[in-house]
Amino acid sequence: MKFHEKIRFMRQSKNWSQEDMADKLGMSVAGYAKIEQGRTDANFSKLEQIASVFELDVVELLSFGEKNVICLIGDNSVISMSQIMMGSSKELTFEMQKLQLSLEHKEAMLAQKDKEIEGLKELIALLKT
Repeated sequence: MKFHEKIRFMRQSKNWSQEDMADKLGMSVAGYAKIEQGRTDANFSKLEQIASVFELDVVELLSFGEKNVICLIGDNSVISMSQIMMGSSKELTFEMQKLQLSLEHKEAMLAQKDKEIEGLKELIALLKT
């Protein structure tokens, strides 16, 4: 997704008109429209302003719409998707399968650790007698 498409999408998702955005940025509607249509490039300070209007930082604004998945794994091993952005369903399915395999591997390693601890406890008990 190109930058101008990102800001158009974000503006529309907030139900703002181009006039609303131009107002928030302190610029003419025609000037803003050119940025949104990709007919003119925005300088860094304008990028910062646009990001601020959407309550994002510049990096978040520029990375919006990229194909990525951010997952949080809590102490109880529950995977919760905090963001899914514009990835194809095939790519997301693949990422979810990788995460599931990783989780299964973690559980297997924990089970192995528990077995080793149990064996060591038995060995300690035998040595004490």
